[in-house]
Amino acid sequence: MRLGPDFGQAVTHGGEMTEENTGDAGGSTPVHQLNPIAPSGELPEMEYENFVDDGTVDPVDAAREAMLREGLEDYDLEPEDLDLLSGDMTLDAAGLPATPNWPTLAVVGRPNVGKSTLVNRVLGRREAVVLDEPGVTRDRVTYDANWNGRNFHLVDTGGWDVGVSGLDRAVADQAEIAIDLADAALFVVDANVGATATDERLMKLLRRSGKPVLLVANKVDSERQEADAAVLWNLGMGQPYPISALHGRGTGDLLDAILQVLPEAGATPVTRAEDSTPRVALVGRPNVGKSSLLNALSGAGRAVVSEVPGTTRDPVDEVLELDGQQWVFVDTAGVRRRVKRSVGADYYSVLRTQAAIENADVALVLLDGGEPLTEQDVRVVNQVVDAGRALVLVNNKWDLVDEYRQGELKYEQEADLAHVSWAPKINISAKTGWHTNRITRALQAALEGWTIRIPTSRLNAFLGELVAAHPHPLRGGKQPRILYATQAGVCPPRFVLFTTGFLDPQYRRFIEHRLRDTFGFVGTPVRIGMRVREKRKGR
Repeated sequence: MRLGPDFGQAVTHGGEMTEENTGDAGGSTPVHQLNPIAPSGELPEMEYENFVDDGTVDPVDAAREAMLREGLEDYDLEPEDLDLLSGDMTLDAAGLPATPNWPTLAVVGRPNVGKSTLVNRVLGRREAVVLDEPGVTRDRVTYDANWNGRNFHLVDTGGWDVGVSGLDRAVADQAEIAIDLADAALFVVDANVGATATDERLMKLLRRSGKPVLLVANKVDSERQEADAAVLWNLGMGQPYPISALHGRGTGDLLDAILQVLPEAGATPVTRAEDSTPRVALVGRPNVGKSSLLNALSGAGRAVVSEVPGTTRDPVDEVLELDGQQWVFVDTAGVRRRVKRSVGADYYSVLRTQAAIENADVALVLLDGGEPLTEQDVRVVNQVVDAGRALVLVNNKWDLVDEYRQGELKYEQEADLAHVSWAPKINISAKTGWHTNRITRALQAALEGWTIRIPTSRLNAFLGELVAAHPHPLRGGKQPRILYATQAGVCPPRFVLFTTGFLDPQYRRFIEHRLRDTFGFVGTPVRIGMRVREKRKGR
């Protein structure tokens, strides 16, 4: 998608479907079909009326579908066509794997001592955002780690400092929470700098916690630097373990020591969801209120919140129970610009945000109701649609929106977001908690639309009536016909049409609109592809 010249209206370009390709119907929905933006944030009830398959099959529809299926034998079909028509498909289920009560290990230290680098070394992959500058990590992020057959939770924290305020104070508070919830801690110190006054204050905090603590002397890249690590005996924290988190030197001995101090089971269980628990990604440009919404839903200061744009760097997972149902909410970094134009920590944050969208079932795209809609907002929405995720639009900061701004916001979204008019829209204030209780209903509606499956007989009966009333226009003296249709999958719903010729994009958008009018598909993109097949010779 790109912004068109007519008031930024989204238009589709590229990706023309060939004979074998499955393309996206895309396109825009008329303005009158858009969800109205009401001051109350109430969603029209009709948006939640999705198609429900009651298991019954109309004999007339079944007979028609069987006749159309038999007629396909007169056409040249590829092997993959036969696999598709067989209906042997498996549906993927997203979610976090259930885990037992593993012990938790917190990695703490002052800024820029190499905590996140050590976390990546233990995990064996680049998971945490790492950059050669202080203050990159801000939230406490939990990862699943394994060493010598032992599983444990590894918590990466932001740099702890004393006498700070604002954002730095919030980061330090999250580190202290991680210490309280952990079963053991790694106290990381820069061996090249030695013990500072901040390290001594953090040491006292760790002692008061009563948790087992291992002293880690990081950035010891050679044997000549081990003498610098020996000086850390003066801290009174026991043996310092000289390591190089960047190069892996000494990390094996450190991990062996970790297993000796970690209990078999954790004192504070880390909540993990079942495989069927839906994942919800909180996405949007910086400073639209994603972390504030997570805190409002969780009822606690789970994520660091600041007026500074780009506060969140690493995705933060939190399992929440809303209205009796479990959800995995993933707070992501704000998308400020394209990946190719991002630099430093923003580059890695954008990559992890993209991964969070790909792994989610539904995306909550937050928009700042008090500010004009931007190109970044449209780009984030298109990113979710391209990934095939269910979508809910959230107009946040509604407490700052007056009547004049309501009219402006409605006009902006009608112009720039017309291509996602099928997405539920709700108005909330994450800061005050106003109308956040309506998020659950919107999420459920989007997931229901994301998983709708139409019986093949009903689908072909619907298309037969539609084509009879509105046939495809003639192109070059020929009129393409739809021979047969089947739903290839769900999450998102994907349809394949066997045709005698290429269907115009406008006609495919027409089919999509009628599918939505008839069966719902609330909150989900719909993929419509086609396979052009020629009649066998002699038939």
